[in-house]
Amino acid sequence: MKTTHLTGQTLIALALALALVIFPLIVSSPVTRNLMILVFLYAGLAQAWNIVGGFAGQVSLGNAIFFAVGGYTSTLLLQHVAVSPWLGALAGAALAMILALIVGWPVFRLGGHYFAIATIAIGEIALALMANWEAVGGARGLTISFVRDGNGRPADTWLWFQFNQNKLPYYFIALALMITLAGLTAWLDRNKPGFYFRAIKNDQDAARSLGVNVLRYKLLAFVLSAAFTALLGTFYAQYLLFIDPESMLALRLSVLIALVAILGGVGTVWGPILGSFVLIPLGELSRAHLGGSGRAVDLIIYGALIVLISVFQPAGLMGLGRRLRGR
Repeated sequence: MKTTHLTGQTLIALALALALVIFPLIVSSPVTRNLMILVFLYAGLAQAWNIVGGFAGQVSLGNAIFFAVGGYTSTLLLQHVAVSPWLGALAGAALAMILALIVGWPVFRLGGHYFAIATIAIGEIALALMANWEAVGGARGLTISFVRDGNGRPADTWLWFQFNQNKLPYYFIALALMITLAGLTAWLDRNKPGFYFRAIKNDQDAARSLGVNVLRYKLLAFVLSAAFTALLGTFYAQYLLFIDPESMLALRLSVLIALVAILGGVGTVWGPILGSFVLIPLGELSRAHLGGSGRAVDLIIYGALIVLISVFQPAGLMGLGRRLRGR
């Protein structure tokens, strides 16, 4: 029975992936493609958060730090050392992993709400630091220059991760990142790390008594989450060609990443993807239709949805789907 269930999920995943590959070939609207890229981006960010917040049960509200580490590292290496953003992404992920170890070692000794508060504080410190650090652009941020062809026009180049004439490659790269992170999350879920993460989430003392090294596996979850988030930070920087502390390090970003996973269903592979396909279009549509007057409407929508889910279905949309199927 389990094999049939997994096969069914695999078929659904393949069908969805095929539909998403075909989608931009049918729908050529730049606005729609941009929306889908943002959906993939936040689905990937939520998947990364889900490793530490969903499976291991450690609610981090500072993942924007690692997002910024990825974006700033690749951008600075590109501007000052002419390093390709593809290599810069790996450097950013490595730096984020080191930072996660440094931050996680003391912070994981705190429990429950204290851990979440500590991550908020660290994120706010990082925001203030980057906003006043002129060597990395300060509050003005950093602009990535266009790569130009022989005629002086913006060019498309895989080597330098820029697609100025045709934005379609960004769509497929974002889709590939989302699928890859979903696949890695599914692998973790079905193997020893995932079992240990859930044991820690359910009862740390019981897990410790059974021989689980709680601190080691918390750090593992945090490090993996940081690395994947940093990779997506590099993608974001190359997609917009501009980064600043407010867009990369704001508490609002960390909260939104967590909300996407919470709404979809924490501790599940499909939850972050489902949450992103619901929340991100809602936010973008509210801003598009209300303009400046709707600046905070997306946050109101997010909050209302989370309250409703928390009250009526704490397991998120995935839990609601299981209940409607009678499981």
